Amino acid sequence: MSLTPPCESFDPDAVAADDRDCLWHHIKPHHLFQSAEQPVIASGDGLVVRDIRGREYLDAASGGVWSVIVGYGRRAIARAVAHQLETLPYYAGVLGTVPAARLARALVDRLPGMDKIFFSNSGSEANEKAFKLVRQAARLGRDRAGKVKILYRDRDYHGTTLATLSATGQAERRRGFEPLCPGFVQVPHPLCYRCPFELSYPGCEMRCATEVERIIESEGPDTVGALIVEPITAGGGIIVPRDEYLPMIERICRRHGLWLIIDEVVCGFGRTGVFWGHQHFGISPDIVTMAKGMAGGYEPLSATAVRPEIFQRFLNDPADPGQRLNYFRDISTYGGCTGPMAAALETLRIIDAEDLVGNSRRMGTYLLDRLRELADMPLVGDVRGRGLFCGVELVADKKTKQPISEALMGRIVAAINARGVLVGRTNASLPGNNTIMNFAPALIVTREQIDQIVDAVKAVLAQRWRD
Repeated sequence: MSLTPPCESFDPDAVAADDRDCLWHHIKPHHLFQSAEQPVIASGDGLVVRDIRGREYLDAASGGVWSVIVGYGRRAIARAVAHQLETLPYYAGVLGTVPAARLARALVDRLPGMDKIFFSNSGSEANEKAFKLVRQAARLGRDRAGKVKILYRDRDYHGTTLATLSATGQAERRRGFEPLCPGFVQVPHPLCYRCPFELSYPGCEMRCATEVERIIESEGPDTVGALIVEPITAGGGIIVPRDEYLPMIERICRRHGLWLIIDEVVCGFGRTGVFWGHQHFGISPDIVTMAKGMAGGYEPLSATAVRPEIFQRFLNDPADPGQRLNYFRDISTYGGCTGPMAAALETLRIIDAEDLVGNSRRMGTYLLDRLRELADMPLVGDVRGRGLFCGVELVADKKTKQPISEALMGRIVAAINARGVLVGRTNASLPGNNTIMNFAPALIVTREQIDQIVDAVKAVLAQRWRD
């Protein structure tokens, strides 16, 4: 069988048939394909993508999972990758390469307090590395002996491997994959709109934070090694914590000798209006993980960054038989690919040259203001967000906060898509509450494009909907 070169024209009917018959789509029930052809995206430019039938959509979700942060069609990134592949496509991470060294320096310079970068190729893998560091460190020094448990937060998401899924607070993502890995303990989420303690801020006295300390004490501080959180919860519903929440969490971790792992897989690289999401809260994590926008969505790449005192625990003396294996014995095969690093370096250059973090902050304020215009609509329960990362939670009853059905949520999102705008939504994550619409356009978005996005949503929500 001969394959058509990817840059040449294609037969849309043949591609649609191949998509239906051969491709196993991610996190999607395939019975949908039995009743209707699903969109197949063929090209993109800026914030606009086109499907094989020629239909255009304004992408308000940066590729569906918040990755294409500098927009589609960036020839400078493509050229940087092509040049690097011609020069050297790969060498395993046991040795260095020029783009790996340059990118590590660029990231360290943007992460005060961090001094080492470990490359891999997905957010799941970056978090898995962090967990392995916690577990191995518990065997290397008396001060951390036995501290193997890892706390994670309800509604946060950290990956698809069995270990990162074990640290994911989304019941529907975990269901059916049991038994999960032992040693992971859940703590409450900080969403005031659905307070797990049915309290109201500020009279709650930040129970969602103080409960973390109670859980550590209940588990035994000498058994708990780390806490992992997203600075702003992404797939669990765009949850922006109160300003004092993460500083309280950081102090609790310091008191009990926990490493604070901040998962910047979604929030990093300017998504929330600052370069790193945790910068909103003035904290100093011990480990930072990153992926998604790191290479602009043009290449797969992730990284795990650590403070010097963590790295120093793994400096062994190979001449000492007792220390022979006391280094971080981990490798990521495709963490040695140089093309993604070239893409990341060019993405960083574009972010700086075009002030995209500043644009995220300015346009994020405008996006949230426009979305708040929806707050009085019958189906809108809550509007929240920070930077170009916003969510609208839909409810059937504003007083009781009863969510709309997921079937209705699907129909609403489909109606918005039909107006030429692609928005995101919680999906197969929160039992009975996958009803949060999310907005995360590329950092190049304009006021006019935000108007197009919000006007489409407003027009659809103004229609009469019945469950």
